[in-house]
Amino acid sequence: MILAIVAALVAFVLALLFGVPYIEFLKKKMLGQYIREEAPESHAKKGGTPTTGGVFLVTAAVVSAVVSLFMAEKASTSAFLLLITFIFFMFAGFQDDAQKFAHHDNKGLSARGKLLLQIAIACLPVMYVTISGRTFLTFGEFTLNLGYLYPIFGIFLITGVSNAVNLTDGLDGLAASNMIISLAALTLINLIMGNVDIAIICAAVMGACLGFLYFNRNPAKVFMGDTGSLALGGVLGTIAVMGKFELWLIPIGIIYLIETLSVMLQVTSFKLTGKRIFKMSPIHHHFELSGWKETTIVKVFSFVTFLFSSLAVGLFWYLNK
Repeated sequence: MILAIVAALVAFVLALLFGVPYIEFLKKKMLGQYIREEAPESHAKKGGTPTTGGVFLVTAAVVSAVVSLFMAEKASTSAFLLLITFIFFMFAGFQDDAQKFAHHDNKGLSARGKLLLQIAIACLPVMYVTISGRTFLTFGEFTLNLGYLYPIFGIFLITGVSNAVNLTDGLDGLAASNMIISLAALTLINLIMGNVDIAIICAAVMGACLGFLYFNRNPAKVFMGDTGSLALGGVLGTIAVMGKFELWLIPIGIIYLIETLSVMLQVTSFKLTGKRIFKMSPIHHHFELSGWKETTIVKVFSFVTFLFSSLAVGLFWYLNK
């Protein structure tokens, strides 16, 4: 518990220290965000805001996690595999952001190219879990062994969560705020289960997100870009797979699920009926176009995540006490 707190504090401080020079570097190189044409008009002023802030976020989290793991003498294979996956997702996101810089637009990698890259990275932790024989899903006393089907499920889960967090990252502070709460919940769940190594990593990423939020809160001085959002979503899904909390991501990641479903419903409705359900998807843009302030949306969405995550932790503790 103490080293998890230390990991969070160290990552928080490192994110603040790394953030200042990295943002200045981005400003000098004029590596700013390109706003997509269909975005709300209020987002036009955000064009040129430094992006790829996920670089210093992930770096702070990884450095803090490694130091804390060695201090706790919990430097396990699972822990380092989790961190390697985190870093790989960061590079995948950075490649996407780099394509946007190169082409001076908001398109980046093709949807197929990005998905294939995510699947390839997700194979690493999923195959490790599969080979170790942990191909089951649990929820309290409920247990379901997927056997040879688990790799398909695991890869789908990790890539799905990675893309879901990417969709959520559309307003100042939205993704970072919700990730802090989700990771806090997973830190507690891992501590309850005695997974100290994974708990330390959860805490480190949470602390780094908190430090990043200092720069990303409205009005944002930097965006995490796909560099950060794909990495955070990827590590969140991987934590669930490695710690065997897959089904618990439903309440803990409720906002990411809602954001993804809003896009799916919007696209399906438009293709079938020619009509849109929401003014714009993901759903945070619907509320934005309905007159809600960005800060209000972030607060409400974060409260929903806090409520469901708190219920999840409480129920998990009750079922496993």
